[in-house]
Amino acid sequence: MPQLRFRPLEQTFAVCRFAPTYSLPTWVFESEFFSITRTLEELSIVCIEAQVPPDVKAEFGWKGFMLEGPFAFGLTGILTSVLVPLAEAQIGIFAFSTFDTDYVLVKEADFDGALAALESAGHLKIGL
Repeated sequence: MPQLRFRPLEQTFAVCRFAPTYSLPTWVFESEFFSITRTLEELSIVCIEAQVPPDVKAEFGWKGFMLEGPFAFGLTGILTSVLVPLAEAQIGIFAFSTFDTDYVLVKEADFDGALAALESAGHLKIGL
């Protein structure tokens, strides 16, 4: 598996769920970091948790890291090389991708353990 560089993110995130036909909420655009995914089953938004109104169905308390990309689309094993050590450490994840890279979120209580598991697997932490 490839050795990767990963950057811990300072923010704490929420993963929000809406009905698939729900209009995009305007508050999400106030967040400096967000990811929106709409499928036939749901609308999911990942954003900084302080931006989420109290009436929104969400999972709070996620910390994360960014894998240093960009990665070519044909490159294989990127997420596997990160997810296997986390699974072996019994750490659940929420992953999402952009055009250039991948992001992995773990619950705040598991964050230090996740960083240790990744470093033990040979990945290089940069920043923080």
